[in-house]
Amino acid sequence: MFGSTKIRCPRHLLPKFKFKPFTSSSAASTSPQYRQWSGLQRWRESPVNEDRVWGSKGPEPPLKLQQVDIATGLGSSLAELGALVLSTSDPIAKSQLSHFAYSKFRTHNLPIGVSDPPTRPARPAKPKLVSPKDIPAPKDAGLPLNAYMLHNLAHVELNAIDLAWDTVVRFSPYTDLLGEGFFADFAHVADDESRHFSWCSQRLAELGFSYGDMPAHNLLWRECEKSSDNVAARLAAIPLVQEARGLDAGPRLVNKFVGFGDNRTSKIVARIADEEVAHVAVGVYWFISVCQKMSRVPCFAFRDLLKEYNVEVKGPFNYSAREEAGLPRHWYDSSATGDQEKEQLSEVYGRLAYIIAVENENASSSRPPG
Repeated sequence: MFGSTKIRCPRHLLPKFKFKPFTSSSAASTSPQYRQWSGLQRWRESPVNEDRVWGSKGPEPPLKLQQVDIATGLGSSLAELGALVLSTSDPIAKSQLSHFAYSKFRTHNLPIGVSDPPTRPARPAKPKLVSPKDIPAPKDAGLPLNAYMLHNLAHVELNAIDLAWDTVVRFSPYTDLLGEGFFADFAHVADDESRHFSWCSQRLAELGFSYGDMPAHNLLWRECEKSSDNVAARLAAIPLVQEARGLDAGPRLVNKFVGFGDNRTSKIVARIADEEVAHVAVGVYWFISVCQKMSRVPCFAFRDLLKEYNVEVKGPFNYSAREEAGLPRHWYDSSATGDQEKEQLSEVYGRLAYIIAVENENASSSRPPG
């Protein structure tokens, strides 16, 4: 099915790499050197999560589910609904529509479909987007430190909704190549992120503030734009770098809120950090899958893509959370080199096994019936 053809997006979806034939089993499940997150299948099969309110004992469903109005005739596919989310500027409405889109996809068995994403996601008038150097220091922002940090997290979560839906919509013409599971997973990620934004927005209101009360930067979307032509680069830059940074920062942020005496916010942040493991695990799974199709060794493909797309990996790293998510340390940490040769040899053995299997199958089919 894949042959040796390059796939083209506005420029190239997977430039410079050729596909090899690909079986239904992915590299993530067949290569012994990759440790897949143990909860991945459970996360995929879990019911749609309605816990969009943070109650006295933690997440809970709202007393009344929000109604989402969509024009007649729209929303007949996952990609079309994703494009609607990206085109919605109001943050609360974007969060609600994101949840509606994923829920409808799951409950109505919608097709993936094909749609075009907007050039940039729609954004509200506030917060004003500025250069990172122009973000006010906490003492100048007009918010107490816990609200200041929570506003920053809310901004990250809102961007994460758009990052996930852009991945679904932008690469929707390539469902046959990537597989429907790719799009189901990233729609699920988008739903998680919309729930996280809902919790942050609720908590900001409880503290007497709202999203938009201070300027924010647009760095996350700029990282997304870099990889708009290449699905492998998108996976490397967003879940394997940006989402992984959330694993690194989560415990530190939790401790800061505890230090402020804001235990309610610390519990929200801890839950968000815990759920981000799934998002990194999804990125690892599909990055390995795409690399297998391209006959590329994942660790070297990852490094090559970060260099080509000028994506920086910063520490300090939360090695235990990254390992739990299945992100191999030697991919991103130059000091951990012990597993590189094992990975390369395993890939070689895997290709040889595949070639032998294909030759045996061809030989069997060419034998005359006995």
